[in-house]
Amino acid sequence: MQVTKESIIGDVLDQAPDTAQFFFAIGMHCLGCPSARGESIADACMVHGTDADELVRKINEFLSAQ
Repeated sequence: MQVTKESIIGDVLDQAPDTAQFFFAIGMHCLGCPSARGESIADACMVHGTDADELVRKINEFLSAQ
């Protein structure tokens, strides 16, 4: 699985639930919320004031190590 800034958070979590830790780390604690699950990573990072490229990099590194 390759994650991009356009990836939908719910899709990422469905395929790789262990990635939730990265969303929690940016202060996104509402992962079960329907609107949060339907957001892109870029949108969530904008709302939470976080660098989307950095989050995507961390998630992809984690996934590639699996």
